[in-house]
Amino acid sequence: MKKIRVLGVIFLAAVSGLAAAGPRIEHWVAPSGARVYFVENRALPMLDVQVDFPAGSAGDPAGKPGLASLTHALLDMGVEGLDENGIADRLADLGAQISGGVEMDRASVSLRTLSAPATRGSALAVFRAVLSTPQFPADVFEREKARKVASLKEALTRPDTIASRAFWAALYPGHAYGRSATPESIAAIARDDLARFYRTHYGAGGAVVTIVGDVGRGEAEALARELTAQLPAGAVPPPAGAPGPAAGGEQRLPHPAAQAHVLIGLPALKRGDPDFFALQVGNYTLGGGGFVSRLMREVREKRGFAYSVYSAFLPMAQEGPFQIGLQTRKEQAGEALRVVREVLAGFLAEGPDEAELLAAKQYLAGSFPLRLDSNRKLLDNVAVIGFYGLPLDYLDTYVANVEKVTAAEVRAAFARHVRQENLATVVVGGE
Repeated sequence: MKKIRVLGVIFLAAVSGLAAAGPRIEHWVAPSGARVYFVENRALPMLDVQVDFPAGSAGDPAGKPGLASLTHALLDMGVEGLDENGIADRLADLGAQISGGVEMDRASVSLRTLSAPATRGSALAVFRAVLSTPQFPADVFEREKARKVASLKEALTRPDTIASRAFWAALYPGHAYGRSATPESIAAIARDDLARFYRTHYGAGGAVVTIVGDVGRGEAEALARELTAQLPAGAVPPPAGAPGPAAGGEQRLPHPAAQAHVLIGLPALKRGDPDFFALQVGNYTLGGGGFVSRLMREVREKRGFAYSVYSAFLPMAQEGPFQIGLQTRKEQAGEALRVVREVLAGFLAEGPDEAELLAAKQYLAGSFPLRLDSNRKLLDNVAVIGFYGLPLDYLDTYVANVEKVTAAEVRAAFARHVRQENLATVVVGGE
């Protein structure tokens, strides 16, 4: 136990140093064409690897929303030479983990393993098979498809799911970001669709490999080369196009729940937009700063309309949403909505005052090292830099970019990205 505590102290000290200066990110292109991003971290004998592909749900073909998610789910449920139980047993014996997820723009597959060469080599062999030789077994495919249909039917009874789906559809009508899976679209997917989607979207040319941990540059180069050598070849699928102009409007959807779910927003921010830091600083004051935000003060503390209310920007490859969300008793949904709109209008007109601006910058700059205090967090941040093509010094300059934001820049950025006449509003369960 004492040894574990000592290792923990050493690890925290090491990653704190990385956070203060920003990690040294090395970048190159593997022979396969995959882009590679590497951070050497010798604090603990651990290795984290993530491979991102342009295989998010925005790549679902028309008529088959849910295909990206189902394809990703079956990657580690049967590979050349191993069934799903064999994969699970092999990883358990090694103490390794394979995980991942599907977002709108990307699908991620991650490995965590000890860095000792023998253990690492065996774990990477399984990981390579998952990436390069998924078999999509017919019986597993039918089982997982049935599970997804059942899960989706249950989710579609919940007001939060109904509100989220209606919100994205309202913000992105006719666009890939606005499509959602249905029980019918999942049922229409065939096993051949998974194999086709894999060949199109999991190619080496679109792959981004992120490596963080206890290996050197030469080992990282060999690792990336081996992981991506057998990935499908072919053209990188085109990204989703830009969304059309936000139409705004309001939808009220009935639901018997006692609480009304309210979402307000519009397409607002792409990754890499120069207004990102001004919007982040301003949003802390508006609704991103918890109890110190204006929305929380006016909606919860003064009026008791909601336990929680928030605002957030979700940058993506194309303009991701700015959104405000809350839950409130259905009989007071209209009044809560009125207050939210008034607070937003006031902020758009005034921006933050000097005290609010200082508090926002102090929090965002002061808490930034906590975003880099583990291998996993480093991996997440570097993977975003790699996939979205952000500058390699993005983490080094983050605090300086926050600290130089002015109140005038916040007002100007919000004026460019958040126009009240274009806001879409969804209320599920309100009277």
